[in-house]
Amino acid sequence: MDYSSLIDRTRLPKHIAIIMDGNGRWAKEQGKDRVYGHHEGVLSVRDIVNGAAEIGISYLTLYAFSTENWNRPKEEVKALMELLVNTIRREADDLKKNGVRLHVIGDMESLPVICQKEMQEAIDMTAHNDRLNLVLALSYSARWEITHAAKMIGREVALGTIRPEDIDENYFAQHLATASFPDPELMIRTSGEHRISNYLLWQLAYAELYFTPVHWPAFRKAHLLEAIYNYQQRERRFGLTSEQISNATKNTVQH
Repeated sequence: MDYSSLIDRTRLPKHIAIIMDGNGRWAKEQGKDRVYGHHEGVLSVRDIVNGAAEIGISYLTLYAFSTENWNRPKEEVKALMELLVNTIRREADDLKKNGVRLHVIGDMESLPVICQKEMQEAIDMTAHNDRLNLVLALSYSARWEITHAAKMIGREVALGTIRPEDIDENYFAQHLATASFPDPELMIRTSGEHRISNYLLWQLAYAELYFTPVHWPAFRKAHLLEAIYNYQQRERRFGLTSEQISNATKNTVQH
């Protein structure tokens, strides 16, 4: 099915978050080792970033490496770090040329120094782009992020710059790694798993969740369009009833 002709370009999600899952399982199905799957997964990243920019998505967040991933076999972690460095070096010029601005969320200080250096150079190089904001979640977990935010607010309380009773959801959100980004409206997870895996727990509160059995190395723009089409068939109520949403829409049209 050609979903490109079916999706409504006026109702695109502004922010899509993706859990890129299944590299290892895909590689095993091909009779290869896990690292091969990670290398092939880079091709999917390129295709989805380009596809999101072409469609008109404003923010795309990719779960590239979680804090839990540090517990994987040392050789695999080493290979992933080398792949990360090489990919950023290779793709930075294209990101700049294609109007993609790079951001990183996560515990950057836990990454190897060379990774931090390459990442910062790419961030600086693309800082003035505004076609698509590409956010890489690296050495990231939602519990780490929320704990980090709580520590920052705790210090502010201790210094007397904020009273505990003045802390609300908006104030807390301003201390998250994603403070300058809108919350995702659509979260996609590949490879058939049906869980969030410590990913953007605060930000996904009202996101639509979409799970596909397609492994990440096989995920392409056509699959992204299918997910967006599925998203557009849903009614986003935010705790309201369908009747309330319908009446609000009618009033907006009348005015």
